Amino acid sequence: MPSENPAKKDSYPLVCYACGALNRVPQGAALSDGKCGKCSKPLATRKPIDIDSAIFERLLTHDKGRYVIDIWAPWCGPCRMMAPSYEQAAEALADHIRLFKLNSDTHQDVSARLGIRGIPTLIAYQGGREIAKQAGAQTGDGLMQWIRAALKP
Repeated sequence: MPSENPAKKDSYPLVCYACGALNRVPQGAALSDGKCGKCSKPLATRKPIDIDSAIFERLLTHDKGRYVIDIWAPWCGPCRMMAPSYEQAAEALADHIRLFKLNSDTHQDVSARLGIRGIPTLIAYQGGREIAKQAGAQTGDGLMQWIRAALKP
């Protein structure tokens, strides 16, 4: 019987937000220190990352890390109000949780598929599954508490 590769057991796949390549990341490693093996972009940044529907699909089908997606629109007042808090959360959580943004106007296909009825909507994913969803603006400590509660280590 073939033995399982120990490296695979102690790591998980992350999708690069820039090129869509899969990268294996060791359990417990700081995401902000890692770089994509294909394009050399950081695997996580200290700012929320704008993604498109193609990267979103790759995340859903291949990524096993922890991340939050903010479904937003540029004309949305509550979205703009939440943006500074979301940026602060990305700064604080970059080593372990990635924060993404997806423009619902530009990527209406994703919004429709997810059944988004109001924006901003936050969706937390872990291990390839949706863990939590929250509609409405979250700011400051409330946003951080929601993310931490949804994506416990």
